[in-house]
This record gives sequence, structure tokens and C-alpha cells, in this order.
Amino acid sequence: MGPEERIAEAVETRLGTFVKRAEQALMAEKADALRPFGLSVPQYAVMYALSIAPGCSGAQLARVCYVTPQSMASLLSTLESKKLVERRPSEVHAQVMVTRLTRSGHALLRKADAAALAVEARLSAAFTPEEESLLRRLLQRATDTLAAER
Repeated sequence: MGPEERIAEAVETRLGTFVKRAEQALMAEKADALRPFGLSVPQYAVMYALSIAPGCSGAQLARVCYVTPQSMASLLSTLESKKLVERRPSEVHAQVMVTRLTRSGHALLRKADAAALAVEARLSAAFTPEEESLLRRLLQRATDTLAAER
């Protein structure tokens, strides 16, 4: 057995391998679905978050989108240059910029969200409702377990 086969056999015993494969497969499918709209998965995540809670700061968006503040600054600059978001100083904190979707950002998000939801619907269709509920609970337990150690 060659090195690649030995490695492949060894990683099949690791739970993390399966979690990582599922995450990578989901992100790859979403990236393909969002590409026609000129959006990356992180850009879409920012726009989706802003559709739910307009006026978030970059720090708030970084936390809910699971990226670093530096990455969020870059994402927001890109979205602003595409005229999909607008940033203004906060009325409460002069040093904080708040972000909102523009009219064209809302329009693009509606289309992109339909494509992203189709990917999730395809994934969901692979499970019965009971299995999906169980999968959600198991993944949440995995997240909680690992987060508790930090």
C-alpha cells in the first residue's frame, strides 16, 4: 500500500474527516451556486446577515459570519465597491461604521439567496425530517463540546 492509500485509510477513522468533508462539499456547492451572481460565500453571508439586521458594525458582522475583523473589513470594502452595501458613521458611536444593503444589494441578494437555498434544500432532501433534526442536534452538540474546551 502506497503513502496516499495509507493516509486515506488512516483518516477514515477520524470523525473530523467527515465533518470537514461535509463542510467543504457544502461550501463548494454554495460557491458554484453564487458564482453567477458575482458573490463569494462569505460575501453572501454578509449580505444575508445585513438583510436580517441592517446597521450592523463590521465587528458584529465578523462575529456572526465567523471571519476575522480584518477579513470582514476586506469583504465590506469589496461589497461597497460593487455598490451592494453602504457604510455610514453610527449615530451612537462616531468611531463605528454601520452597514446596510443598498437597493441593488437587496435585489441581488434575493436572487442569490434563492440559489443558496436550493443547495440547502438539496442537502435537506437527503434526510427524513427526523434525520435532519437529529443531524442538527448532533452537529450542535459537537460544536458545544468543542467550544466548551476553549
